[in-house]
Amino acid sequence: MIAYIARRVGGGIGVLFAVALVVFCLFEALDSDAATVLLSRDGGGDPTPEQLTTLRAELGLDRPAPVRFAEWLFAFLQGDFGHSLISGRPVSDVLLGRATNSVTLALLTAALLLPLALALGLVAGARAGTRTDRVISAVALAAESVPSFVFGVLLVATVSLTLHLLPAVSLLPSGMNAWQRPEILVLPVTCLLIGLAPHPVRMVRAQTAEVMAGNYIRTARLNGIGGLRLLLRHVAPNAVSASVYPLAGSVVGLIGGVAVVETLFNYPGLSQELLRAISARDFPFVQSAAVLMAAVGIAIYLIADLLTLLVSPRARQLALTERA
Repeated sequence: MIAYIARRVGGGIGVLFAVALVVFCLFEALDSDAATVLLSRDGGGDPTPEQLTTLRAELGLDRPAPVRFAEWLFAFLQGDFGHSLISGRPVSDVLLGRATNSVTLALLTAALLLPLALALGLVAGARAGTRTDRVISAVALAAESVPSFVFGVLLVATVSLTLHLLPAVSLLPSGMNAWQRPEILVLPVTCLLIGLAPHPVRMVRAQTAEVMAGNYIRTARLNGIGGLRLLLRHVAPNAVSASVYPLAGSVVGLIGGVAVVETLFNYPGLSQELLRAISARDFPFVQSAAVLMAAVGIAIYLIADLLTLLVSPRARQLALTERA
């Protein structure tokens, strides 16, 4: 078991290195750098070659690409994310300020997404073929077929602009956190739930229907076990254990979903700062943010691996077979 986990962790570290290398290579392929952006913004015109050479030397951009990547990687492994090339502030300070709002939005959505997907999937699967199942499945399929930003626009048009119930944009004054203005979270969280919940609902429903058709469920019914006891004690553990990865995938999808929602609702999260950093060619910020977001996704899938091993004897057997 320990060897299996060690292999998973080692694979995750390899993926993180690949992400860091790909982001660095993409940055190197851009047609300009931070020095060009800074001089164009401050001077209002095209910088001279002498100005570019001087500023690139000050920012450390004149060194060979492999050297810059190695220096960033060595510092990152020590917990030093570097300094922003544009503002000069430590990247960790900027990330902490912005990521707090994004994490708040993601955690609130995940706290609602997981029980909602499990409940709807279990109810639909336990009543496979009934009107309840058809309604839940049809709504989930329809929601999954439409991009989440479309629902976001519709929510703004109806709830905010027509009914005037909630703010159309999720503005947050400086120094205030999202919990102090919970009304700005309602529409972004709703938009994320509509976009991310349908897939795990359908997966849990399929696994539940499969479990319900099993012989041991028929045996349990013959022994007088039924209703909620049958669903919670015999069906749910088996159906949920087989649905861990779809649920984990939806939680990982929050990383991309939050970025779209933050842009749509003008929510002051990490995505806005990340977009500004990309346009300004702020390599240390973009590189560190990309690797940290990838690390979060890998950690979620690793947790899903561990949960699957804990609740599924078959998964433990496969892990032992893989080791052998």
